[in-house]
Amino acid sequence: MSSCGNGNLSVMPLQEFVLEGFAGGPQTQALLFALFLALYVVDILGNLTMIVLTTLDARLHSPMYFFLKNLSFVDLCYSSVIYPKALFDLMSLTKVITFEGCATQFFFFSLLITTEGFLLAVMAYDRFMAICSPLRYPISMRPSVCARLVLGCYCGGCLNSILQTSFTFSLPFCSSNHIDHFFCDVPPLLKLACADTTINELVMFAISGLIIVGTILVVLTSYGYITGTILRMRSGGGRHKLFSTCGSHMTAVSLFYGTVFVMYAQPGAVQSMEQGKVVSVFYTLVIPMLNPLIYSLRNKDVQDALQRLGQRHTAT
Repeated sequence: MSSCGNGNLSVMPLQEFVLEGFAGGPQTQALLFALFLALYVVDILGNLTMIVLTTLDARLHSPMYFFLKNLSFVDLCYSSVIYPKALFDLMSLTKVITFEGCATQFFFFSLLITTEGFLLAVMAYDRFMAICSPLRYPISMRPSVCARLVLGCYCGGCLNSILQTSFTFSLPFCSSNHIDHFFCDVPPLLKLACADTTINELVMFAISGLIIVGTILVVLTSYGYITGTILRMRSGGGRHKLFSTCGSHMTAVSLFYGTVFVMYAQPGAVQSMEQGKVVSVFYTLVIPMLNPLIYSLRNKDVQDALQRLGQRHTAT
């Protein structure tokens, strides 16, 4: 058994944490419950609709929609790792989560959010191949290649999650078991450790920064070439359609990477937990809810598929 910084407090293995969530009385908690529930329901319905559409409609059986289906699946999963528990806690007096439950929640959250970052980069590369090398595209992005790219995204997410989870949950927690957050995440957990967390913060900053910078470089390089190719096109209608399709992806990329960077990839990001909670709601609930709307509202193929599905349902 080791001791904490002052030598007086022994490190005992924690059996559970308490998720403090959001401040406020019963009325505030009820309002947040209603807001989060509404957003979560829209999130589920939107992403399930995209998954069903891209699975059932043969005209959407292309690499772009294969990646979009996986993006919807990841969005659906990582919101569901957090919000059923968060919603329960908003209406509960005891907001307890076991040590193992906290580690499990963090592992899957880290895996899925990292996978989303890699998927967005792969989607940018797919658009680059489709627009800049259209003759090679059917071979370069054949189904087996697409499947390997998606598998690589999940493997990268899993590797990062294993590293982050092992580094975080190997720390001794003895200052408190109250997590100043509504789910188990690195910044609030580091504040509970009674050991030096400098290495953990550097690891989080280095890994998150490497992933974010690496994937953003892929996105920016792809869209640099795409923009040049589109501007050289003679057809104004073709330019508009391609800019519309790529604009949807760039909107999703900007929202995701902007909020993740604020939370994880800047020194001192772990200092403001209140700001962190608001940012966390945005990238764990609002963005997964918006992604299907961004892609469906600006995509004629998805709109046509929705119409065909509605007509098929009406006919039956």
